[in-house]
Amino acid sequence: MKHFNREKATADGYSNDVLPTTEVDRNWGIGNFFTVWMGSVHNIPNYVAIGGLFALGMSVGQVFGAIMVASVIIALMLVLNGHAGSKYGLPFAMLLRLSYGPKGAMIPGVLRGVISAIMWFGFQTYAGSQALSILIGKLWPTYLTLGGDWNLLGLSLPGLLSFLIFWLFNVALIYGGMGFLGKFTNILSPLVYIVFGGMAIWAINLAGGFGPILAYTNTGVAGNKFIIFFAAITAVTAAWAAPIVNVSDFTKLAKSTKVQAIGQTVGVIVAYILFAVASIAIIVGSEIAFGTPIWNVLDVVARFDGTFAIAISVLTLCLTTLSVNVTGNIVPAGYQLASLFPKKLTFKSGGIIAAIIGILTMPWKLMESATSVFTFLNIVGGILAPVTGIMLAQYFILSKKNIDLNALYDAKKGKYHYTNGFNINAILTTIIAGVVCLIGNFVPFLKPLYDMSWFVGIITAFILYTALEFARSKGTILEKTPELSEESS
Repeated sequence: MKHFNREKATADGYSNDVLPTTEVDRNWGIGNFFTVWMGSVHNIPNYVAIGGLFALGMSVGQVFGAIMVASVIIALMLVLNGHAGSKYGLPFAMLLRLSYGPKGAMIPGVLRGVISAIMWFGFQTYAGSQALSILIGKLWPTYLTLGGDWNLLGLSLPGLLSFLIFWLFNVALIYGGMGFLGKFTNILSPLVYIVFGGMAIWAINLAGGFGPILAYTNTGVAGNKFIIFFAAITAVTAAWAAPIVNVSDFTKLAKSTKVQAIGQTVGVIVAYILFAVASIAIIVGSEIAFGTPIWNVLDVVARFDGTFAIAISVLTLCLTTLSVNVTGNIVPAGYQLASLFPKKLTFKSGGIIAAIIGILTMPWKLMESATSVFTFLNIVGGILAPVTGIMLAQYFILSKKNIDLNALYDAKKGKYHYTNGFNINAILTTIIAGVVCLIGNFVPFLKPLYDMSWFVGIITAFILYTALEFARSKGTILEKTPELSEESS
């Protein structure tokens, strides 16, 4: 059995953050994976997205169906793209070398770990800061009028202060490390169920029971119902485009592949069942009760009468947003920047740099209307879906789930070096599939491709990359490589 030469990799300048995890480090069980994505389901942007689906005219049944179909797809993709992480202990930044080459890996790494992660970090931070403003405003009403009409690029003084305070909370959680994160999510999960369950019961009572909610009649969708339904599924799944592509940063901590498969599948689907019931009840119930569409869950919280109810709800929303911000944005950004500059940056210092840049993205512009978030989701999905398609094709079809770790960590030669460190086929596929995904935003008759950008990107990239690699190898798949001792199946 061939061993991974960890000493050589360390001597070559690789930090522990980007080396394969050891058996000692692989301590995440089913419970950890069951809870780790809870905040990624129950968070403010996801509730805003569901409000946007109702704003499009979809019925209760259509929205529920779209959410549940999406949950199964999300769970499946997390498990599949997390397989290499749980088997070999590889972080996302290094796994990219398998298909893109050591130098080419920087391209998708920057797309996910820098551009997408920083955009999402800013978005989530602003969403959490809005919740924080509600709580502070309830406890100190004059806070909301500080600064009068003064604003900085459209953000008022109270909004700016809340944004900076919540940003500091995120930075503090970075310093807690991955071990603290697992404990944090275990504590958070019961609170999420209690608070969002309570909000759902409150909304159901206001609406007069389940009957009025189930009987709720929306305006109806304009256009092809089939396309709109799949566009709705895309809107839900595209929010996971980033976590799916770098899920190995978490599965590398799994005790086994079976553990991450069970934990993620059950955790995501159960969370989405509860999310579907809660989000529909809260959004539709509050609209029935107040007589006006309320697409932002924060507007619902602001209508609560009791300070205690507002405090508990806001704290939970803030905590779930913190959870998803760290797991889905800061972790990949930190690892990616550490991979790009392994001798200068660690995971924590890379995460801090990403957090600082996130302030400059002006995320408050993304929550100006009920549907503005969809544009953001489609763009992110169109950028990252091709990377996922390529990773799946390389690992399952071409490499047959076998990775030579010594070759992977050799940046100068070896089977994964390709052409001067770049796999042109992977880069070309990323560009072509990305264009196919996003061109519908500029060419009207191709808009359905844009509305389903995440699916289009994965399928296009998977097929095209596989075909190009087969053509290069003249129809032969990469030879099977020896199993390595630093893997856990």
